[in-house]
Amino acid sequence: MRRSHLVGTILIAAGAAAALAGCSTAEESSSPSNPGIAFEHIHGLGADPGSGNTYVATHHGVWLIPTGGLPDTYLTGAAQPADTELTQIGGRAPDAMGFTVSPSGLLYMSGHPDPAEQSASKAPNLGLVSSSDQAQTWDAVSLGGQTDFHDLDTVTLPTGELRIYGYDAQQGALSISDDSGFTWAKGATAPIRDLTADPSDPDRVIATTADGLIESADGGRTFGAVSDAPVLLLVDIFDESAGGELVGVDPAGALWRQDETGLWTQTGEAQGAPEALSAVGGSSPWILVADQRGISASPDFGATWTSVLGDAANP
Repeated sequence: MRRSHLVGTILIAAGAAAALAGCSTAEESSSPSNPGIAFEHIHGLGADPGSGNTYVATHHGVWLIPTGGLPDTYLTGAAQPADTELTQIGGRAPDAMGFTVSPSGLLYMSGHPDPAEQSASKAPNLGLVSSSDQAQTWDAVSLGGQTDFHDLDTVTLPTGELRIYGYDAQQGALSISDDSGFTWAKGATAPIRDLTADPSDPDRVIATTADGLIESADGGRTFGAVSDAPVLLLVDIFDESAGGELVGVDPAGALWRQDETGLWTQTGEAQGAPEALSAVGGSSPWILVADQRGISASPDFGATWTSVLGDAANP
């Protein structure tokens, strides 16, 4: 899973810049024009369900961070590698505005093409594209040239089909596909900042707005306000194997967790308003966050953090 909207600009410091310099093959890496800026904007985070490695969806393509040791290596006090290797997958730089990892590991992205590819196609928007080879290559699915989804999420329907939720920020409306993104139905119009779908109930969608949390019980067709919830910037939900809990972060960087009774509790803090948040499920759940420090992971809902990639500073 994934997710985020543009909140600020993250500059990866010298350690990450050095890692970029070490990725020299054209097949795997191409450094941004300013070597001090690794990502510029982070639009989403996701974990590969097979390897546990982290995908970082950015203004300069999708990057891979080898976090396969999480949580056992990173989060139990074991020594971390001195330099985290940072790889720009495929050597391509699409502006990945919307990004998500499906339960099967298939990747979905929306946004804008790599500038070199856009000049050839003259299409400003990617529509929906997918990757079955860990972001090395991307295949067009639908809405090419038309739509720029700023947020994406996927859930598996009881039929086994994949449902995709996509938020078109330009239209201010949610779209829903029940056939893996090939055809779409219109959902609610709402000023959504971030959204997540419940893996245990595909019709349940939770979204953040500037006025507070909203929730849908009918697959994103309508939303209602959630009472007694903090005003959150980003939100995500763990799968059933990890407890199915809802987690979020508010504009000040406070981490919040909702228990099975519906009660919200502040459990930790990020550093400033994060750009992306991802709840990684399974038997050893953890949280990924991109904030002013870089990218950090927590096994205890933000009470403690381990640096995955950093440091970071405001421009």
